[in-house]
Amino acid sequence: MSNIELTNVDKYYDKNHVLKNLNLSIADGEFMTLLGPSGCGKTTTLRVVAGLEKPQNGIITMDGKEVVNTKNLFFEDPGKRGLDLVFQSYALWPHMTVFDNVAFGLKVKKESRERTKTMVAGALERMQIGEFSGRYPSELSGGQQQRVAIARAIVSEPKVLLLDEPLSNLDAKLRVEMRTEIKRLHHDLGTTILYVTHDQVEALTMSTRIALFFDGILEQVAPPMELYQNPVSFRAADFIGNPRINFVEGRAKKINEGLQVNSDIGFQTFPGELFTGDMPQENEFDCIIGVRPEKLEIDTTASEGGIPGVIYATQPAGSETTVHVTAGKSRLLVKEIGIKTYSSDEKIWIKTDINKIIVFSKASGRLIKKAILD
Repeated sequence: MSNIELTNVDKYYDKNHVLKNLNLSIADGEFMTLLGPSGCGKTTTLRVVAGLEKPQNGIITMDGKEVVNTKNLFFEDPGKRGLDLVFQSYALWPHMTVFDNVAFGLKVKKESRERTKTMVAGALERMQIGEFSGRYPSELSGGQQQRVAIARAIVSEPKVLLLDEPLSNLDAKLRVEMRTEIKRLHHDLGTTILYVTHDQVEALTMSTRIALFFDGILEQVAPPMELYQNPVSFRAADFIGNPRINFVEGRAKKINEGLQVNSDIGFQTFPGELFTGDMPQENEFDCIIGVRPEKLEIDTTASEGGIPGVIYATQPAGSETTVHVTAGKSRLLVKEIGIKTYSSDEKIWIKTDINKIIVFSKASGRLIKKAILD
């Protein structure tokens, strides 16, 4: 078992309140990603869990055992927490071979020579770098060095693996490859992983759940596709997604059937079963509609339910085409699969499934109508 609980954790650097009453539960065997913009508190959270930083308030438990209790001034040493870390920098010993770098921790633990050989060989093979065991770090590419750093972390099969932006120094192709390797590693080992990144693609493609931070506050914790399709706030929706979500201002009115919303993408009625607990008290109020670019469709002929629009610009990229469309006073992005060709100022019609539309209160910025998940 390797579950982690953070309860009412506060962390200050002088007067800077970096973590604000953080409550987070990480289940045994989970791949939890801490996501958010720079300076939001995600790396500090990882360092507090690792024991590299001491919070001023709060309790942290691992497997039900307290490792931090600030009221009792108890902070268990990092080496006794049963975890390993991989940082953005590879931190390899330059004078040691790949084998010796990976074996270093095992030698400190005084594992037998034969067992060390077996464990190191297994870790290197898992990271597909077994043939480099006799090389030095200077003889390896950046991607290979990062694989060595991960092999060193997993060789002793830690209960918890902490990774702090481990792929940010790699080029785009290597990042994709390493995402695949780390996700497979999690599947094979079942280790609890706490992963820090500002890259939402990494978070969405690798995680079992994502913890989204803003300004030291935990905004939302959810599985990747729930976070993507039903972000709890306007700023969460604005942060997640590339290309970014479309926002359209509208006016909402409560009716017996649910909620009527009038905007540049039409007049829609949403049933009450999809409402959240953040519905405004007023019967009529300003709202913001959110719809992902891939949830909009373009017709070149008038069709039932279609909203008239005009092509502003088209950006084909081979596998997909991004189309900029003007509808009323709103500028919308539409993402279509494959190569599509439209003329500037061409008249078109836009359609969308109301089940995929989300609605926010303009006043509070909170989600009031959810989408039905794919």
